[in-house]
Amino acid sequence: MTIRLNRRTALGLGTVATAGTVLGAAAPASAADTTEASPTTPARAARRVATVFARHSTEAGGNWQAYVSVADPAGAPVVAVAADADRRIEAYSVNKIAVATAVLDKVDRGLLTLDQRVDVTAAIVVPGGDGIFSLDGAYPSSVTLGHVLANLLTVSDDTAVRLCGLVAPAAEINTILVGKGFPNTQVEPVANPNRFFLGTSTPRETHDLLRALVAGTLLSPASTAHLLGLLRSPVAFTDGIRRTMSSDERARVATKAGWFADARHEAGVIFDRSGAAVLTYALFADGQADPDNFGATHPAVQARAAMGPKFLTAVDRLAGTGAAYRIATRRPSNGG
Repeated sequence: MTIRLNRRTALGLGTVATAGTVLGAAAPASAADTTEASPTTPARAARRVATVFARHSTEAGGNWQAYVSVADPAGAPVVAVAADADRRIEAYSVNKIAVATAVLDKVDRGLLTLDQRVDVTAAIVVPGGDGIFSLDGAYPSSVTLGHVLANLLTVSDDTAVRLCGLVAPAAEINTILVGKGFPNTQVEPVANPNRFFLGTSTPRETHDLLRALVAGTLLSPASTAHLLGLLRSPVAFTDGIRRTMSSDERARVATKAGWFADARHEAGVIFDRSGAAVLTYALFADGQADPDNFGATHPAVQARAAMGPKFLTAVDRLAGTGAAYRIATRRPSNGG
């Protein structure tokens, strides 16, 4: 049974010792406004984030499973939201981060290289799927593994999933993820060992995978920077958390969304102005109205768009923790 969101589950009360016990009673939902001054402590920022999440997720309705934390240089991250955080659910395209992690783990071990080529055949293209490869209209072609990962994590290309499967079969991906401490974050094998459905995770595990990534314990420094660079790029998902942000603000957010059936998920990291991780979120939602709407006006997507700038404001005066991942300045080109 899926627990429907209410103010109690949004704040983690009655589940684990999280926002409610760490931070005390939440402020009224109407107090969550980006015009207020940014909090100056992780605990206050977490309280603000909890209030924002409760307000907008409740307005959207449906079911929410989420885990959100604010970095604290003095110790462990402060949990802001723990809403049914250990429920194993279909992660859909959010698990493309996990797939990319497994592929880059093989790169780190010298088993693959980003410049090696894979063949894009007509048979491997997902007809009508999200992304670019299904739009090419001319096969076979050959692309680098780096090109595959770029499409996997930015435009969320469905064919890129199958191309990853050519170099990292489903069973191997799952073994790598278990070895890294993520037994619930698993792809779902099918008869063809090189293909899979994107599988499951929990909000807590997705959050923890992202925390391990920015901490540098998941992949090599080069692979970490590469993966985060894709998730922070201007072409990465902008309908949710990053929708109403400036280009500079968007560059401070690494994010990946997943949508299928009536589910609308998003997970990522907000960085401080130096590039250190300051807020990590895993937001899973389903059961809202308008399930056939995969655009920006879906209630859960609109809710995340409202949360995004308020999350950013809540942590804007705080310092993150760990390494600083600066993003290269990217400017539009007029050709030439």
